[in-house]
Amino acid sequence: MSTFSRNNAAGYLAGLLAGASYGMNPLFAKPLLGHGVSVSTMLVFRYFIATLIMAIIMMLGRKRIKINWKQMKMLVVLGFLFAGSSILLFESYNFIPSGLATTLIYLYPVFTALMMLCLKEYPNWQTWVSIIMTMCGVLILCMPSGTYDINIFGIVLAVLSSLSYTLYLVIINRSHRLHSIPANTITFYALTFGSILVLLYKLMEGGTFTEGISTARDWMSLISLAIFPTMLSLWALAFSTKHIGPTKTSVMGVAEPITAILIGTLFFSEPFTTNILIGAIICVAAVMLLILSGKKN
Repeated sequence: MSTFSRNNAAGYLAGLLAGASYGMNPLFAKPLLGHGVSVSTMLVFRYFIATLIMAIIMMLGRKRIKINWKQMKMLVVLGFLFAGSSILLFESYNFIPSGLATTLIYLYPVFTALMMLCLKEYPNWQTWVSIIMTMCGVLILCMPSGTYDINIFGIVLAVLSSLSYTLYLVIINRSHRLHSIPANTITFYALTFGSILVLLYKLMEGGTFTEGISTARDWMSLISLAIFPTMLSLWALAFSTKHIGPTKTSVMGVAEPITAILIGTLFFSEPFTTNILIGAIICVAAVMLLILSGKKN
C-alpha cells in the first residue's frame, strides 16, 4: 500500500474516531446532570482536565510545544471556536429537543463543503452524494416520536454551534501557519484556549465550581468527559483534517449521532426504533461510498 493510501486510510479512521468519541458525551454527561452538576461546571472541568492530561502527554513524549506569535493567534481562534461550539450546543438543549439539536449541528458537512467551494476547492460527486445521504440518515435517526413547538432561538443556537465547528475544521486545513504544527500540539493549544472561554462562561453564569460533584464516580465521569469526547476527539479531528481535508472529515463525523443513539439504547434504556435502524444503514452506506471514492482517487 502506498504512503498516500496509508495516510488516507488513517485519515478516514481518525474521522470516524473523532465522531465516535464525541458521540460518547451522553455516557458521561447524563449521570452528572442527574446529580445536579451544571453544564458550565462540566465544561470547565472537562476542558481543564483535558488540558492537564494533554500537557503531561506532551512532556512525557517530549513533543514540540514551541510556536510563534502568528501561530498562537490562530490557535486562540481554534480554541474559542471548539469551546464555543460546545457552549452553544449545550445551551440549545434548553430550548429545543436534543434530537433536533443533533440534526441541526450536523449541517456542518454542508457548511464545510460550501466554504471549500468559496475557497475554490471542489468536492467530487461522490462526496456530495455522501453529504446528502448522511444528512438524510441523521434526520431519520433523530426524528422525534412526538410533537413539539419550534423555538427559533434554540434553532439559531444549534446552527451557530454547527458553523463554529465548521470554521474549526476549515481553519485547520487551510491555514498555512498551522501546516507545520503536529496534531497533538494543535490539540494542546486548542484545549488551553478553549479552557479560558469556558471559564469565562462559568464566571458569567455564577454558582460554585463543584456544585453537584460529590462522589468518586462523578470525578471519573468528568475525567472520562475530558479524555474521550474532548481530548481524543480534538486530536482525531486535527489528524483527520490534515490527511483527508475538512469536507470528508465532516462526513465521517456521522459516527457521532450513531454512537450517541447506541449509548442511549444500551446504557439508558432509550428505545431502538425503526427510524434509528434505517437512519444508521443510510449513514453507513454514505461513509462506505466516501471511502471507496477516496480509494479510486
